[in-house]
Amino acid sequence: MNKGKTRASQGRYAYANLDLVIHERARLSMMTSLVAHPKGLRFSDLKRLCDLTDGNLSRHLQMLASENLVAISKSYEDSRPQTWCRLTAEGKRRYVRYLSVLEQIVQDSAAKNKVGEPLLAGSAQS
Repeated sequence: MNKGKTRASQGRYAYANLDLVIHERARLSMMTSLVAHPKGLRFSDLKRLCDLTDGNLSRHLQMLASENLVAISKSYEDSRPQTWCRLTAEGKRRYVRYLSVLEQIVQDSAAKNKVGEPLLAGSAQS
């Protein structure tokens, strides 16, 4: 930390703790689906929920598995191979931390705008 500089002057809005592995749209969709299904999901169900192709889902699963955020297991059901995906404890911990950074972003945005005023021009008020 540089002497004489306050947090506000040191990139207050840099959000260095935003987890870029999770922040990508497809991976965020996958993590959100898996946190909502703690016992895990079949590959086909995760694919449907996230609206991804087989290849796209497979590639993003590899990335999340390499970071120990998801566990992938194979089994058979009615003699058909099934791939199961579930969030790991590390995945849940990082997802919750990611959400806390997003909450800070929302709070920072709301604090700088008048209550009831839309953030973007032309936005409808909630």
